[in-house]
Amino acid sequence: MGPRLSNLLYDALRPACFAALTFGFSFRSEGGGNLPPTGPALLIANHQSWWDPVLVGVASPRRLCFLARKTLFVNPALVWLMRTLNASPVDQEGFAREGLRTVLGHFDAGRAVLIFPEGQRTWDGKIGPLMPGVTLLIKKGQVPVVPVGIAGAFEAWPRWARVPTPCPLFLPATRSALAVSVGRPVDGRRYADWPREAILADLAKELHDAWERAKRLQRKA
Repeated sequence: MGPRLSNLLYDALRPACFAALTFGFSFRSEGGGNLPPTGPALLIANHQSWWDPVLVGVASPRRLCFLARKTLFVNPALVWLMRTLNASPVDQEGFAREGLRTVLGHFDAGRAVLIFPEGQRTWDGKIGPLMPGVTLLIKKGQVPVVPVGIAGAFEAWPRWARVPTPCPLFLPATRSALAVSVGRPVDGRRYADWPREAILADLAKELHDAWERAKRLQRKA
């Protein structure tokens, strides 16, 4: 599929996903205007469920590129859909080697890329340790870093659940209400001379702040 048709499908699915998430899971979002409208950008988000790329994609006013494990690129229909929606396959090691080259290539093309620096979905709903490789990506890319907080996705669809638990808009709110908060961008160049542990600590704080904003945004009973 060519890029023009891929963009058309991406743009068509976004409002459909927004409607489904809003009516089925009381989805709310804020801060979309914080994402730079053009040019390369790196979005970092906490990882709560399989839905996370869709949630951030719906909250973003511009098209995003994603990284996905190679092991997911098996089913032909799923492969077609993931590639159409700008997902690139990488090895399990995530941000090292292949993942680094892929993301830097997107930056060179002026694209915005979403990654989950924890490297896996949370087991307890909290934000886990960040993978050290993200610091190399930031130092090499030197692009705006946009923290994104996701709330409710763990409660709605934890990694061990086969099906999600809805929070319909027309019923009383539950902990499965979904929310995304897009924070203000941080100039990636500020980290050029920082040691790795300091970068990871600063990114973790940015993610926790965005997560707290998303939790406050969730629809309440």
